Amino acid sequence: MKSWLLHILVNAVAIFLVSVLFTAVTIDGFGWALVAAFILSILNAIVRPILVVLTLPITIISLGLFLFVINAITLLLTDGFLGSAFEIDGFGMAILAAIIISLLNLILNSLFKDAKR
Repeated sequence: MKSWLLHILVNAVAIFLVSVLFTAVTIDGFGWALVAAFILSILNAIVRPILVVLTLPITIISLGLFLFVINAITLLLTDGFLGSAFEIDGFGMAILAAIIISLLNLILNSLFKDAKR
């Protein structure tokens, strides 16, 4: 449970940083970034596995790069659930945001894992 909450916090920081870096991604504050991270974690637990199984052939052909498209779809679904509090302008920006969020999650998670040791 503790690691799940930490993961949501790390996702919220990554989403907020992406909104600071790009004007095409807007969020109304860090509180909404926490809500977006929570919704994104639920979508990643429920919708993402279904999408991965359905798109397995194209994911294999693209050597896993299609997973960024799946991440972009879950980000756009999160955008749809939050309405005007979280906005992503277009699918291309969603793919770029998914890549940046993945990289930021990798960096932030490694920092927290090093701090635990």
